[in-house]
Amino acid sequence: MKNKICLITGATAGIGKETAMELASREATLVLACRNLAKGAAVCEEIKSTTGNERVEALPCDLSAFSSIRNFAEEFTKKYEQLHVLINNAGLFCSQRDTTDDGFEMTFGANHLGPFLLTHLLQDHIRKSTPARIINVSSRAHFRGKINFEDLQSEQGYNGISAYSNSKLANVLFTYELARRFPSEDVTVNCLHPGVVATDLWPTGTWYLALLIPVIKRFMISAKEGAETTIFLATAPELQSVTGKYFDKCSEKNSSSISRNPEIQRKLWELSEEMCQI
Repeated sequence: MKNKICLITGATAGIGKETAMELASREATLVLACRNLAKGAAVCEEIKSTTGNERVEALPCDLSAFSSIRNFAEEFTKKYEQLHVLINNAGLFCSQRDTTDDGFEMTFGANHLGPFLLTHLLQDHIRKSTPARIINVSSRAHFRGKINFEDLQSEQGYNGISAYSNSKLANVLFTYELARRFPSEDVTVNCLHPGVVATDLWPTGTWYLALLIPVIKRFMISAKEGAETTIFLATAPELQSVTGKYFDKCSEKNSSSISRNPEIQRKLWELSEEMCQI
């Protein structure tokens, strides 16, 4: 990964941080897109001291705010001439319905629209950095997801698990459509399920979840184990021409039947462009 510029969202904790640490140890140049810049700076220093790699930087980026994403992309493209690996890793779970700064339901906005816009704004840099890779961290939860084009914003009734599953399905749909729009194998686009990982993503907003989640976490895999598939997709030489695929445990797997529907992929893409004002 030496001389490769890698951008990771959500790298201040969990599998994103473990991914960043491993890529830094392989001599990649890293940019961490962080909502909390102070936390991002602290993680950068930890990565530098652990790996000895000084080419690590944090830049502010809130994936729930289009203005922040656009500012980040402008700053990134001024500082860096290329982008070899983009890892859309950041994700959130909302127990209660909330909205982004732009008025979209928070889970859909931050987990799908944010990465969608970020990838769009950086696509020219990616194209001139071939061979390049785009990696979207989804979840097996996408098998439970549905895309209701009449209620993408969950205004007709909100359920946190359903909203999260829907957003992870959107990640897979986005991956397949994006791969189709990068016809050259010099830019690959893949997505993955990292495993059931013991991270801070799990909700503890109610008393029973606050008691239950710590117990369940004992049976989950570690963040380091959860990062393995992301690292595999970012670095494996044998994947240089593999695109438009879904991976689980470092192996190609079938995603849900809904996610493989080209009409739904295209329609979600077009609506996402409208929402992001592209």
